[in-house]
Amino acid sequence: MSGKLPLARGCGPAYLSKRSNGVPDVIRLRGNQANPLNLIRFVPAEGLDVSDRPTPQFLVTRTKEAPMRSMLSHLILATGLVSLLAGVAPAAAKDKLTVYTYESFTADWGPGPAVKKEFEAECGCDLEFVSVADGVALLNRVKLEGAGTKADVVLGLDTNLTADAKASGLFAPHGEVSGINVPGSWSDDTFVPFDYGYFAVVYDTQKLKTPPKSLKDLVEGSGTDKIVIQDPRTSTPGLGLLLWVKSVYGDKAPEAWAKLKTKVLTVTPGWSEAYGLFTKGEAPMVLSYTTSPAYHMVAENTERYQAASFEEGEYLQIEVAGITTTGEKNPLAQKFIAFMTGPKFQDVIPETNWMFPAGKTDKPLNPAFDKLVKPTKTLLFSPQEVAANRKAWVDEWLAVMSK
Repeated sequence: MSGKLPLARGCGPAYLSKRSNGVPDVIRLRGNQANPLNLIRFVPAEGLDVSDRPTPQFLVTRTKEAPMRSMLSHLILATGLVSLLAGVAPAAAKDKLTVYTYESFTADWGPGPAVKKEFEAECGCDLEFVSVADGVALLNRVKLEGAGTKADVVLGLDTNLTADAKASGLFAPHGEVSGINVPGSWSDDTFVPFDYGYFAVVYDTQKLKTPPKSLKDLVEGSGTDKIVIQDPRTSTPGLGLLLWVKSVYGDKAPEAWAKLKTKVLTVTPGWSEAYGLFTKGEAPMVLSYTTSPAYHMVAENTERYQAASFEEGEYLQIEVAGITTTGEKNPLAQKFIAFMTGPKFQDVIPETNWMFPAGKTDKPLNPAFDKLVKPTKTLLFSPQEVAANRKAWVDEWLAVMSK
């Protein structure tokens, strides 16, 4: 889940939220239009009596030609009816591409609506989004559905999940792509980046005059100011914080979580809920992205919300999409991946997903992005390291946070 527009419903007082979802309502851009043939009704012409009452005798013409005229009339009527039906034959169904993603992507304020419009105009097809709360939940759903998944493309995983996703055997090579532009080199035959950003502690300058200057300052400082974080079992930002703490504290991560726990207001299933609590004033800090303040600058014309710069550096997130083994059979899947790395998709990302574009763009970034915190150091585990240790590290986190 990315540095999305900060709108959300607040979650309840439970320390570890067990709700599966509480993100903003989204526009479901899916479903087929009604078949126009279902709307056709054949009705008699105005004034024509089609009842089964017998024709009055004084209107009946008793001639030899009457039966022949009757047969001819029925033949003409039948021929006309066949012609009419042939003229309103249903149009051929459009080809369809099904993309699984996270809910803030498909929200009316997210990239989804614009991406759908642009891709459908280009492909002449139907693009259907199916959404879940967040990126980890996204992978969990695909694995649960297995080889029978309806997803052609999965959009919204990140590099902390790609090795696990590959190991599932549910993803196929993406084919040739070009124009990828992310920090460091990129080489992956299965997953393609569509945006990137850095996790950060975002704070309210009106409530917190002295923000933490490092992760250790946040964890070990004497301050009592609260922070809202996300669950690493369901949320990619939550998993990002878990890895951030692990990269700084190593084997002492459990002790760090025990100290940070006293400052955590609540743990939410996804980013949207957490940011919603923050903007509603429930806590002066939230785990989000260095890019989140850009939204407030551009959309609200305020610099009230800022990202703290940490001395140890910030943890990098690269969000990716991949073609499933189901989508491998759908030619639209590779067309979408190629489209995703081009300007019609990439130009939408900065001011809807509030992340940095990872491919070719035609438009420059808004000047607000120049004001954002620039990491002094990039922290990142390899996908293989995360896959090998994620379960143990999450269990380690849960053991501390659930006490």
